[in-house]
Amino acid sequence: MPPRPCPAVSAAATWLRAGSLAGLLALLSSGPAQAAEPLALKPCRIPGLATEVLCGELRRPLDTRRPDGPSISLHLAVLPATARRKLPDPVLFFAGGPGQSAIGLAPQVQPLLARLNTRRDLIFIDARGTGRSSPLRCPETPPGAAAPPLSERFDPLAQLPRLRACIAGWASLPHGDPRFYATASATDDVEAVRIALGLDQLNLVGVSYGTRAVLDYLQRHPGQVRRAVLDGVTPPDQGLPYSQAADGEAALDASLRACEQDAACSRRLPALRAQTAALLRQPPTGVSVRDPLDGRSQTWSPPPEALRSLLRATLYSPLAAAGLPHALSEAAAGRFEALLGLASMHGAALGGRNGGLAEGPHFAVICSEDFPRGPAAEAAEPYRSVCPDWPRAELSPEAGSLRPSPVPVLMLSGGADPVTPPRHAARAAEALGPKVRHLVAPHHGHGVLGTGCARPLLHRFIDAQDEADALGPALSRAADCLAAMPRPPVFLPPQPGAAAP
Repeated sequence: MPPRPCPAVSAAATWLRAGSLAGLLALLSSGPAQAAEPLALKPCRIPGLATEVLCGELRRPLDTRRPDGPSISLHLAVLPATARRKLPDPVLFFAGGPGQSAIGLAPQVQPLLARLNTRRDLIFIDARGTGRSSPLRCPETPPGAAAPPLSERFDPLAQLPRLRACIAGWASLPHGDPRFYATASATDDVEAVRIALGLDQLNLVGVSYGTRAVLDYLQRHPGQVRRAVLDGVTPPDQGLPYSQAADGEAALDASLRACEQDAACSRRLPALRAQTAALLRQPPTGVSVRDPLDGRSQTWSPPPEALRSLLRATLYSPLAAAGLPHALSEAAAGRFEALLGLASMHGAALGGRNGGLAEGPHFAVICSEDFPRGPAAEAAEPYRSVCPDWPRAELSPEAGSLRPSPVPVLMLSGGADPVTPPRHAARAAEALGPKVRHLVAPHHGHGVLGTGCARPLLHRFIDAQDEADALGPALSRAADCLAAMPRPPVFLPPQPGAAAP
């Protein structure tokens, strides 16, 4: 989703009183996780925020093996703890994508972490290439300009010329080499921030792709991690271009099954499964569609992959998925407005242009870390076309493997998640060993932390003073709560002429 300014929860003076600027003036020698200059945090105001936060900028080498070479500008925001006597271990948030701005997600994330923010600072770092951290993004549609047509926004092949032009343009930038924007480079930056802030240990919270970054940091800097929370786990061996088809199909099957098990839905849409299969095999062509972005009608012949993209976006949210049976029946008849409307609930879906993600770090991660894990011919688009020629990062021999974790790790999965379902977290949990707890919300989609069951669990897990308490009975109670959360009932709009209840 597009970056938004981060919210503030206290005045900058709170941070200063608590002494959290200790160590900021230490000059640091160059190295993979070290900075060449001190990091100073300054009170700042961001448009749309009611109060001040603290902002900082750290110069980092683009290639850590060449500390005197080109550099990037790493931006971070700190939401100081509201209590006068705060705890020394802050909470650091890792955004998803790959390619999302962590600072841009702070308005949505801060309410989830508000209780922790009473005694702990919250840190949001725009990973290299995202947000304001030397971004590698293709130009957006200018304000006021007409939105690109649906045929361009949802056809990966139609977007290839634009993406290749972006890559060529990045080559003229001092920081434009995509080889240095994969996960390990980003987590080296996190370690540099920790050192520059004079912090000992961190509590890590990652969502979606951010969970892979958390795992990478945990594997390489275990002594600096106190607790780790992973929501929608993307392990380093996932191979996204190869897993997304099967994971999406499983989530779609669950939605179709929900209709079949609902008396009203099965009665009104008895052939929905067959209609859906036919729709994805051969979508209607030359249909008139009203674009949700600008309300204009246009003629569209959606390719099957465009429809799968819309379905995945809809399946992210259980509430949106509740309306999917009706939207599928409408799409089978050549009426796509309902499906486009539901997909828009997943904010990135209708914007096209890679859904508001920064394309540089997005493809740097996928093409370097995921694409090589399968036969290229079986990869999903646009990765099948983009990744063979993408400049890839050099990965360490350990990349893709996990060792047992020395600290407690909490994993959360949605059983109906179309992108990071529980099977990926289960594989990672087995590798990480006995200090991991993996909880599943069977009927939930992508992202569990926002549920009523998970939020207090997150607070207790991080606040617990010792590991036994963190991994204790509260997790079992939360597991029961997550398991009991029902799937939202199927939504069917009233039929014309039907009598009011």
